[in-house]
Amino acid sequence: MTGRRRPAKLAVRPARQPGQPSDRTVELVLVLGAIVICGFGYAETALAVTGKLPSDMVMTCAAAAVLPLVCHVVVRRFAPHADPLILPLATLLSGLGLVLIHRLDIAYGKHYHHSAPAASGQLMWCGIAVVVFVAAIALLKDHRRLQRYPYVTIAVGMVLLMAPAFYPGDVYGAKRWIFIGPLSFQPGEFVKIVIVVFFAGYLTMRRDALALAGRRLFGMYLPRGRQLGPVAAVWILSLLVLIFERDLGTSLIFFGLFVIMLYVATERTSWVVFGVVAFAIGAFVVGSFEPHVHGRVVAWLHPMDIFLPPDKRPPGLVSDQAAQALFSFGSGGIFGSGLGEGHPELIGFAGRSDFILTTVGEELGLTGVTVVILLYALLAERGLRTALTVTDPFGKLLAGGLASALVLQVFVVVGGVTGLIPLTGKALPFLAQGGSSMVANWLLVAVLIKVSDTARRPPPAPATDVSAAETQFVRP
Repeated sequence: MTGRRRPAKLAVRPARQPGQPSDRTVELVLVLGAIVICGFGYAETALAVTGKLPSDMVMTCAAAAVLPLVCHVVVRRFAPHADPLILPLATLLSGLGLVLIHRLDIAYGKHYHHSAPAASGQLMWCGIAVVVFVAAIALLKDHRRLQRYPYVTIAVGMVLLMAPAFYPGDVYGAKRWIFIGPLSFQPGEFVKIVIVVFFAGYLTMRRDALALAGRRLFGMYLPRGRQLGPVAAVWILSLLVLIFERDLGTSLIFFGLFVIMLYVATERTSWVVFGVVAFAIGAFVVGSFEPHVHGRVVAWLHPMDIFLPPDKRPPGLVSDQAAQALFSFGSGGIFGSGLGEGHPELIGFAGRSDFILTTVGEELGLTGVTVVILLYALLAERGLRTALTVTDPFGKLLAGGLASALVLQVFVVVGGVTGLIPLTGKALPFLAQGGSSMVANWLLVAVLIKVSDTARRPPPAPATDVSAAETQFVRP
């Protein structure tokens, strides 16, 4: 028995009225607005802490302004019909990240003299991310080309996903990095894009078979037994990542992406229920026996017990970051203490990565945190709107999967920092320090822009050529 599908409605974009600004003009104005906001934030941070503007402000702001303007020119040339909000949102989030990292550089420089500044390095990675963005926009003529080699794509993705497990040593308790000399590379940030491309291609080919229903249980049609193979394989692989790399965040994003895209492709709620139950069972088993994951669960359940005497603390509780994060959010209140007026250095080394949101909560308050989350939500909404607008099935799954990947990563980071779920250690997209994260997220934005360009492209005008023989009046 199969579910009846409603015919998809083609979205018709209304014609632009005379005098109405074009999408690229709107995009340029919004990008300039984002640059101005971040420039004022950079200056305000330095004035609040040191009482004077930084000596490198002109060069830094000029470099930070040129990068998104280059992106805008490239989008205007190679994706003229793209959504005008995606690029400004990514620009604003990246600029806010530079402001926050500059703020943390000042705080760490005062209290941890061995801490090197990171804002200049992050700006360099923004430049590299823009180069990747430009290359993707210019070279990817049609997003449907990504559908041609799904199994080669997933093979490369699996190699990247499992590679950190074979490198000796851990970094902060997890294996997420590949080290090549002095450089480090976090392949999990790119794997989420590769996985979305593969899932979109695979589900486009197999969605009819996966939509078939099996037996009915508690009002739901369970998946057929022969179709459970892909879910079981993805479930086992996500558990292997959780066990051998101790990376709860990547495992959750990996499995969550598959379940979400499977639901979008088949519209079967039973797949979601089955996927959630399967991941919950696996996470419970691994969290009970793997020490690093178990420690994160204990810190989530008993964050304040770190201040008890060592002999009275729960086993596995070794960090006070979860407690310090709650103190930061609590002291920030509604409007925060103001940029440069808090104590973000109390978080320690993780203040520039997943805990960078605590700086927002302490110095910009609940208002600032809400604005940041709304920016992420709006960026994801533009991706989902693109998925609804584009007509080809692969493009729908690709855009929806990329938007879901962004939402899942923001959820696991924000949920961990605020105490909603255990900490995962993933980087907050665009805001947190990290070259791999910055490059991967700008690549994600580039693919979304290309899909939205196809979705919003007006249909070709009907042919009006009429031969002269048909229009010429012939006298009898």
